Amino acid sequence: MSSEIVKIIISLKRRPGMTVDEFRDYYENVHIKVASKYLQPGMVHYARRYLDPMPHLDTREIHEPEFDVITELWYEDAKAAAGLIWMVSEGKLPADVFEDEHNVFDRPKTRYFMTKECVTDLSGINAQT
Repeated sequence: MSSEIVKIIISLKRRPGMTVDEFRDYYENVHIKVASKYLQPGMVHYARRYLDPMPHLDTREIHEPEFDVITELWYEDAKAAAGLIWMVSEGKLPADVFEDEHNVFDRPKTRYFMTKECVTDLSGINAQT
């Protein structure tokens, strides 16, 4: 694997009427099985990061988040990620994935992002304290 990792981040909102627990259960036990049939060559990591809102620092209110999960797809390089980018931009998701997404996601709220990651090495900072 090359040192270049391209990450596609997808923010997803559960469909209306679905509880957080129902959403997480469906995503992990149903949708993953549908989507995993189409993993592209060069994909090296597939993670879901479920969000649990915390109280606002000033008001202490807990607000419904704009999305419920951040899905990360990591690829060896930009060429490997191009397949997913093409499918999404051209509306070419496999039919069973597209249909199943309606069972779990509020699709109009789905957002895709390509990331450029900047990591801070904290080892030198922590050693100075």
